[in-house]
Amino acid sequence: MVARFKHISAEQTQESLDNDSVTVLDIRDPQSYELAHIDGAQRLDNASLPSFLSNTDKASPVIVYCYHGISSQQVAQFLIEQGFEDVASMDGGFEAWKTLTQVS
Repeated sequence: MVARFKHISAEQTQESLDNDSVTVLDIRDPQSYELAHIDGAQRLDNASLPSFLSNTDKASPVIVYCYHGISSQQVAQFLIEQGFEDVASMDGGFEAWKTLTQVS
């Protein structure tokens, strides 16, 4: 059986950040990342990927997000294929995160 990444909601991502040591990866463009990102998120792109792969414990949990939760699924599956054991793609992406964290 082929290993697969998990789907996780913005709410579950917040719970993971509150309770666990989790690595959060932002795969959006640099400008979007600079404007706003999840606190503690690392930006992952082709330039930072080799360092991430060689310096990150493959047993530690990883959550990947993009704009709307589509592209992050491909990156999450790629990380599983590289030997990471606990990878999730955040459904709804940063747009869902912004909705969750908006102050009324």
